[in-house]
Amino acid sequence: MYIPKPIDTSDVRLSDELLALTEKIAENVHDVWASGRIAEGWTYGKKRDNEKKTTPLLIPYSELPESEKEYDRNTALETLKLIIKLGYKIK
Repeated sequence: MYIPKPIDTSDVRLSDELLALTEKIAENVHDVWASGRIAEGWTYGKKRDNEKKTTPLLIPYSELPESEKEYDRNTALETLKLIIKLGYKIK
């Protein structure tokens, strides 16, 4: 059984500049995801349907529900925190 073990980044504090970058990264995460879905033949639809390959999330990031934006933001935030945790510097 798979048990996820993400690296603990709870002790990492990001600067205001990096926190601001989080939103741009989150938007790009969504765009990369959407581009991949479109390349796989997915289209916009009011309901997600795996057989028809439709999803209501093929919309611009700015139009996503806040819950979906939060998912992308968390991905961005945790990625930045991991980079710092591993000793890299972002300049």
